[in-house]
Amino acid sequence: MPLEMRAEPDQADLLARVAHGDRQAAEALTDLIAPRLLRFAARMLGDLTEAEDVTQEAMLRLWRMAPDWQDGGAQPSTWVFRVASNLCTDRLRRRRPQSEAGIDLPDPGQSQDARLMQQARARALETALQALPERQRQAVILRHLEGLTNPEIAAIMMVGVEAVESLTARGKRNLSAILAGQRDALGYEDDD
Repeated sequence: MPLEMRAEPDQADLLARVAHGDRQAAEALTDLIAPRLLRFAARMLGDLTEAEDVTQEAMLRLWRMAPDWQDGGAQPSTWVFRVASNLCTDRLRRRRPQSEAGIDLPDPGQSQDARLMQQARARALETALQALPERQRQAVILRHLEGLTNPEIAAIMMVGVEAVESLTARGKRNLSAILAGQRDALGYEDDD
């Protein structure tokens, strides 16, 4: 018997309940949005500690504006990703050259060699992402790592869908060029 798929809760409804002090709604909305927001911020910043700060600040701003939320517009997640994006941009502009940070935890079911290869691939991707121009990095992360749609990304980045498509395409080409010399070392010699 197939498992029943649960529909994702309505974000605007949860936010309206948050505005009325519903703690369970706040927890549900946090569980729905915060993990993706944290991954996005960590990839944008290359630093998990800073990403946690950005995620917390963005979620706090969402809670503060909950009473003023106008239903019918963007989803709360789109709004909070835009806030997080702006917070990341502010931090990137203020910071000195960044250090490398790994954010993926190893899968305990993998062999040691597979774990090492996965970690090397994750580090290479994180390093390559950090080498991209900021707007390309943002578009690639939101589209290909967070799975958002181009219209959602356009709303977050405050650009048109065509600009998102262009940024994503250029970002992917640049990532490919950056990673091209590492295919063999990262175990992709047999992959097409």
